[in-house]
Amino acid sequence: MVSASSDKYTLIRGLGLIAAISIIIGNVIGTGVFLKARVMTCNVGSPTWVIIVWIAAGLLSLAGALTYAELSAMKPEAGGEYVFLRDAYGRIWSFLYGWMLIFVGKTGAQASVAMVFAIGLNDFLDGKLKQTLVQTNIFGMPFELTSLQIIAVMMIVIFTTINCASVSFSGQIATALTVVKILLIAFVGLGAFFLVQNGTFANFSLMNTGGTCEGVADSVRYGAEGYSFVAGFGAAMLGALWGYDGWNNLTLVAGEIKEPHKNIPIALVGGTVVIIILYVFVHFAYFYVLDPTSIASVSKTSSVAKVVVERFFSGDIKTFATGFAVALFTVGLMLSSIGTLHTSILTGARVPYAMAKDGLMFEPMGRISEGTRVPVIALIVQGIWACILALSGSFDTLTDYVIFGSWIFYALVTSSVFVFRKKLPNAERPYKAFGYPVIPILFLFVAGWLLINTLWTNPVQAFAGLFLILLGLPVYYYLTKGKATNSEE
Repeated sequence: MVSASSDKYTLIRGLGLIAAISIIIGNVIGTGVFLKARVMTCNVGSPTWVIIVWIAAGLLSLAGALTYAELSAMKPEAGGEYVFLRDAYGRIWSFLYGWMLIFVGKTGAQASVAMVFAIGLNDFLDGKLKQTLVQTNIFGMPFELTSLQIIAVMMIVIFTTINCASVSFSGQIATALTVVKILLIAFVGLGAFFLVQNGTFANFSLMNTGGTCEGVADSVRYGAEGYSFVAGFGAAMLGALWGYDGWNNLTLVAGEIKEPHKNIPIALVGGTVVIIILYVFVHFAYFYVLDPTSIASVSKTSSVAKVVVERFFSGDIKTFATGFAVALFTVGLMLSSIGTLHTSILTGARVPYAMAKDGLMFEPMGRISEGTRVPVIALIVQGIWACILALSGSFDTLTDYVIFGSWIFYALVTSSVFVFRKKLPNAERPYKAFGYPVIPILFLFVAGWLLINTLWTNPVQAFAGLFLILLGLPVYYYLTKGKATNSEE
């Protein structure tokens, strides 16, 4: 295939094993581990089932990681999943995947975590930071621009600029911020067991009885009329999978990892296992401190982790020490959000870069900077669109919509291992998927069940996600018009 962009500079393999693991953990651990316990308790009712869901979702993610490890070690190229889909199923499927990431998946997530940082900073300053700058109607829809959105934009600009430096420097930043994430979870979990005076494992034998479950639909709320455990379990699984989302992102920078045949499988599998352990540990801590009804009654504008931290200490030192602990947690959560922002920007820009090299995105996005050897134009374009989404305030709705679409592509990428085993039986495979073909089949089975369950319980979200993906078709035909005859030369 002739590259649509004749660029004499190439990407540099500047990410070692520690940086690779940091990218996985940094992408995955965001806010979900601190927020989702409330909704999941409402979904399934008991601490035991919440823990089971986190383990099940973690094992599902691990099954995907085991399969992705084979694909990435076989094809360690920039764009990862885009490359697997292109080579297994053709250009249109790979384009729609890339379109989803560029249009909403990555950029919407970047806008969202940048806003989490701004909201955390506002909370840290007792709400003094938020000011309404513009309040109007656009096409009959209310629109409000606040100072928090401006701060979110500033963070996107700052970390886009950082990622325009060398990939090794970006990897060092990712490693430092990932250490902060791990320390934050350790702080909450260990503090729950050692600093809370009235914690008890008896909470694990209780059920959610009368928790407010703010914003949780009756169909997936334990104890509500019309509740179905299957639907509730499925909703809890989607919440947990959102918490694990990002384990696959290492494949996007596979073209910049040192010794990819060895380091990619170790990072994918090892990083996912570490995350499972951290998530299960901190949820044991939550339920040790709070009973299920208390967790289900936490406000949706707060987090279970913060409520747990507020229980630290007792007696005369409680006021000052607890206040300090909450402030420390808030700062840690802010740093955690920018860690996710940083790794998302780093990995996300490699998809439009790979697409542009294939002629499936605008040609300048396939260029490499002479000085830093990173796709600077792709980074800038990605940053601009993420800023627009942050200013629009629509990112949360859009990212909710594409969760359904994301799992369609996860399933397609995982199934490509069967395609490559048949099409390329003699290809070099430095790592072969553990448990093949059983584990990839189990992953596809569960992914299919989740997709069907989402269609059944939340058809509006599912079809909206499909619509956003299909909006890429006119763009695909525009970009490929007149190129079909030479695209495979």
